[in-house]
Amino acid sequence: MVTPTIQRRRLGNALKRAREAAGKTQEEAAEVIDSASSKVSRLELGQSGIRLTDLKLLLDFYGVTGEDAEPLRDLARAGRQRGRWSGYRNVVPDWFRQYLDLEADAAEIRWYQSEVIPGILQTEPYIRAMIGGEDVEPQTAVRLERQKVIDRPDGPELNFILSESALRRDLGDRTAMREQLSQIAAVAKRSNVTIQIFPLDAETYVVSSYNFIILRFGEEVASDVVYLETLTDADYLDSPEALRSYNRLWDGLRAAALGPAESRKLILRIADEMK
Repeated sequence: MVTPTIQRRRLGNALKRAREAAGKTQEEAAEVIDSASSKVSRLELGQSGIRLTDLKLLLDFYGVTGEDAEPLRDLARAGRQRGRWSGYRNVVPDWFRQYLDLEADAAEIRWYQSEVIPGILQTEPYIRAMIGGEDVEPQTAVRLERQKVIDRPDGPELNFILSESALRRDLGDRTAMREQLSQIAAVAKRSNVTIQIFPLDAETYVVSSYNFIILRFGEEVASDVVYLETLTDADYLDSPEALRSYNRLWDGLRAAALGPAESRKLILRIADEMK
């Protein structure tokens, strides 16, 4: 299932190409649909849906008609549907539901995490210790549901770089942490998963004190995305400059991290220390 988020990005990419081929600016397009140029920008980035009436105005303005227009109308209809996570509206904020759709449809995920285990790798006891409070049940359900992407035959290639401090930070009791580390070591053996540990004594000038995720897609999507999360919001970066910078940072961290085999041995050794 391809999510509405991806359909909107595909449509946005197609609209941008059509506008540029017609030699029109975002400001001129905005006048056609009686809106601000920022709306056209959001449409081309796939950050919002579009009414079919506005789509027709833009396509006519760009000279896209007949059979060439029909696939774009199909994308617009699909982009207006509810995503697979709409049932969790009371639990998952809008800005994170967009990420969940992107995560499920990515061809490759590059994930750097410095202080805690990534949500997609967390065991249930670890999740409960980390969340606590009244929302623990629905939040736990969301994280466990996300993990199904690991087992999907058509799932993404998953690459993780975890700081050693994330492995040593106790959440819950030591039994829960040992179970969590054993789970990571088991997942690391999967053919579509690579886990590397950034050791505390790494000798490198490349460091990152914040987490980031690079989501990579096929050519039909406008671009790859860098996801940066804060306590109450998130940024989705897809400019060429941002993608180059974060991929360069990823390459540096990967080079400084332990290899996959060494990383798995370290994970198991730390788990053993917690007995």
